[in-house]
Amino acid sequence: MRIKELRERRGLTRIQVADRLGLSVVAVRKWECGQAYPSADKLPALADLFHCSIDELYGRTPPQTAS
Repeated sequence: MRIKELRERRGLTRIQVADRLGLSVVAVRKWECGQAYPSADKLPALADLFHCSIDELYGRTPPQTAS
């Protein structure tokens, strides 16, 4: 997941992310280090916080639709 990269791009600290999502700083650190992953119900809030899509959280580019 690209949580650390996206957080830093937005100029946020781990404390700010944790506060806005109602989590502990330890949880955010674990996500950034790959020791844990956010639950599915947190993904929309993370995407909104970082102004990105859920796909972007994972570093995924959605497939192109055929014309």
